[in-house]
Amino acid sequence: MSLQQQIIAELGVQPAIDPEAEIRKRVDFLKQYVLGSGTNGLLIAISGGVDSAVATGLCKRATDELSEETGKEYITLGVFQPYGEQSDIEHSYATAKAFGLTHTVETNIEDAVDHVSSTVERSFEKLDINNPRKMTDKGKGNIKARTRMVVQYALSFEMNLLVVGTDHASEAITGFYTKWGDGAVDVTPLSTLNKRQVRQVASALGVPAEIVTKAPTAGLWVGQTDETELGITYDENSDYLEGKEVSPNVQSLLENFYKRTAHKRNPIPGI
Repeated sequence: MSLQQQIIAELGVQPAIDPEAEIRKRVDFLKQYVLGSGTNGLLIAISGGVDSAVATGLCKRATDELSEETGKEYITLGVFQPYGEQSDIEHSYATAKAFGLTHTVETNIEDAVDHVSSTVERSFEKLDINNPRKMTDKGKGNIKARTRMVVQYALSFEMNLLVVGTDHASEAITGFYTKWGDGAVDVTPLSTLNKRQVRQVASALGVPAEIVTKAPTAGLWVGQTDETELGITYDENSDYLEGKEVSPNVQSLLENFYKRTAHKRNPIPGI
């Protein structure tokens, strides 16, 4: 078995999907998980991108069906988490509107993130590390991702909800998520889909077209886009995960990403 075949098998990606069948399978998965957990529903952070939009649609369908089938109210809570001013925040609200969410809240993380960042920078001064030193964009970006999860879990605890993640196979192969940030969730309904397939499911669910086609970004610093940061397009990434032939450079980059970020996917080691 080649490394490509091994990676595809480990991530569970299929070479082609039926979007409607995938929706049904993933909605049923969420329903069963909610019932088994004894919780009141699901919490999804709606970033304005296609991944969170798809997860939102799946969550809302799952909790609506559970409410109808059981007679108990199950909810999907949509959380908007800008850092200061978010240029595409309207896409977060458009997603909530498209799926008829009646429970939403905006939790701006700017003050909390800046406070943590200042604390770290004061620590640099005490340690005399490249003094004076400011946090890097990536370092502060990790604080943003982890702060968002702190807020989500505080809400989910008080409301007895499960936190839903938006990570998928195209992110898993590159490790393109923050450990203990957006990777720290209770359930991941998109994990065996690549980015192309996420978009296919998005179109079938009714995600607004401008969200389906927008350039993917983690929104952790100004001008950041996934493809620019990784040096690989999501089409190339998806081709690889569908077992198609890609250029030697793309194959090498993806496989090196996969090896280097194994610690994000593996259980915590111990002895």
